[in-house]
Amino acid sequence: MRKINIMSSGEKYFLHHGLLLPKETHSLESLKFAQDFVFDDNDLVAVTYPKSGTIWMQEIVPLVLNGGDLTPIQRIPNWERAPWLEETQLARVVDRLPSPRAMVTHLPYNLMPKSFFSSKAKVIYVTRNPKDVVVSSYYFHQMASFLDDPGTFEEFLDTFLEGKVLFGKWTDHVKSWRHTDLGDRIMHITYEEIAQDLPATIRRFSDFVGNSLSEEVIQKIAEQCCFETMKSNRMSNFSLVPSDIMDSNKSPFLRKGIAGDWKNHFSSDQEARFSALIRGELEGEKLCFPWDL
Repeated sequence: MRKINIMSSGEKYFLHHGLLLPKETHSLESLKFAQDFVFDDNDLVAVTYPKSGTIWMQEIVPLVLNGGDLTPIQRIPNWERAPWLEETQLARVVDRLPSPRAMVTHLPYNLMPKSFFSSKAKVIYVTRNPKDVVVSSYYFHQMASFLDDPGTFEEFLDTFLEGKVLFGKWTDHVKSWRHTDLGDRIMHITYEEIAQDLPATIRRFSDFVGNSLSEEVIQKIAEQCCFETMKSNRMSNFSLVPSDIMDSNKSPFLRKGIAGDWKNHFSSDQEARFSALIRGELEGEKLCFPWDL
């Protein structure tokens, strides 16, 4: 059994195997529950680095698994439809999750539960342009009271590049899920591909899990999972969270839902420095992303 490695790291965070986690949503008990979690062979986990399309996956994946039944999306908050593996919510709702179960996680590959590796559970790993990730994270830190004030954008860029953010360095997370022996149990896709063609993405997910959804159902799911529909759905837009925890007046939780917003925030010097550091940390990985083309 992997030892839970947890140390205090200030008022709002603690360290778990060197990763910063917020105390508002994580605990020693929730991490132990995750470590001891027993995966079923037909479970599906969407894995993301924070601010890389997690909420989108919480919307899409359960619909793909249930054949396009919209009832849960209209009645159940997304964090209960596809709970985070490592957060406190999972223990409360796991017994109510329909099979096949949908979950999400920000955990790196090496910290997944032991049962995951011996199961046949599948993974969809979503990668997003780290420039857009840092912009989205910057605004999230402004509106979430359980996170530290990000300071200026320049200051937060430094914090991000140093890996002193939730779940550590972006490059470490991406590399951990590229260096797996999961074979056809894992599917890689980018946020940018999802944004470019949502129906095609849903079709790929359907094929990946062997659900063979009809074109009519695929279009229905795509309509439900478009940004504007999600933003207006109280079960999906996090407006059910009290404002003293997440203040949408400071920044909407679902802010823009686009690719390329980083261009409105980075100076040319910031972009050059950021890109050079990311490229250096990915050197030798032979990765080609849409934003690199």
